[in-house]
Amino acid sequence: MSLELLLLCLLAAVLELDTTYAFQLTLSRGIIAGPIFSLLTGDYAAGLQVGLFTELLFADINPLGAILPPSAVVCCAIALSLHALGIELCYAFIVAVLGALFFVQAERHIRKQRVRLLVSWEKRIQQNPDSIFRFLFLELGACFLINFVIISLFVGVSGAFMRWLQPFIPVKAFYACQFSFMAVPWIGLASLIPEFRLKKR
Repeated sequence: MSLELLLLCLLAAVLELDTTYAFQLTLSRGIIAGPIFSLLTGDYAAGLQVGLFTELLFADINPLGAILPPSAVVCCAIALSLHALGIELCYAFIVAVLGALFFVQAERHIRKQRVRLLVSWEKRIQQNPDSIFRFLFLELGACFLINFVIISLFVGVSGAFMRWLQPFIPVKAFYACQFSFMAVPWIGLASLIPEFRLKKR
């Protein structure tokens, strides 16, 4: 993995914390994350397009309470990383959406496992209240590391696979993927229509 992609994965791991763990400055929104990542890849048009498409695709799902939506940060990071490796953007985006769905399942599993530690953490903090900030920083660091490992592994594995597969994809399949890719904004907008309907009284 090149230094450029390594930095992109590190930045994605930091921005993913903004989703639910910390900050919540909306930097994890696709429309913001995509252009930020494109500063590293140099393809600003692709960054804006991927960010906009991701934003529209996941617009009707918000990380409130126990809801874990597919990660827009992970989707943008994977798509732009694969595109930087020479993968067509339509293929990269499809793989990125699958990566975002995989990431949310992995995060859900990790959260269930870490719930078991809450009781011991609570006891330790009660014994030494001043240690609460140390625990918070350690946990944010652990979340960052987990995010980085998952994102970088997915980029590495899917990137190698897609670079091998891409030459064998038929032209008709390419056009079908292009059509699907360009349909994403309309799918996203269609999902928002019920939100704007006036309720009948």
